[in-house]
Amino acid sequence: MGVEMNTMTAVAIVIAVIAVVLAIFALVELRKTRHLRSKFGPEYEYEVQRAGNRRKAEAELAGREARVKHLEIRYLKPQEQERFAEQWRREQARFVDNPAEAVTAADTLVTELMKERGYPTTAEASVDHPQVMSQYREAHELAEMNRRGEAGTEDQRRAMICYRALFEELLGTNAVQHEEVRR
Repeated sequence: MGVEMNTMTAVAIVIAVIAVVLAIFALVELRKTRHLRSKFGPEYEYEVQRAGNRRKAEAELAGREARVKHLEIRYLKPQEQERFAEQWRREQARFVDNPAEAVTAADTLVTELMKERGYPTTAEASVDHPQVMSQYREAHELAEMNRRGEAGTEDQRRAMICYRALFEELLGTNAVQHEEVRR
């Protein structure tokens, strides 16, 4: 009876330890999910849908977060902000006469601004600016349609509006004139 009791006690202890380990693992996973959802907002849901499952998406987002910690992200100096804002105003004005060129230039300008701030790609920019990434994706898709000659004026107008949202967020100032993009 003593050996049976020791065996049963050992089995109970092993089961209890496994249960505690599983509970800790589940808690860590839950905290990670909450953190990533909170940090990335709509970008989290986009990545889950794109990746096909939560674990792959969370691994991608956590990887981005880790990469950005090693980047030298910087704010622009006032004169740099003004230079970029002036370039944006020129492209926005160009939209009236040549919307296709303005969209292509806006795509290039946003990419230049990301790189100037220290983001090598939009994936890394999504760590600090997740709320505008869906607008960037929409704008970039419309810019690609534009390059293929498949975008209408309304598509081009929408691309400029979406690019402006990311541009302003990256610029870090309200130096951009808020005029309706029209043709």
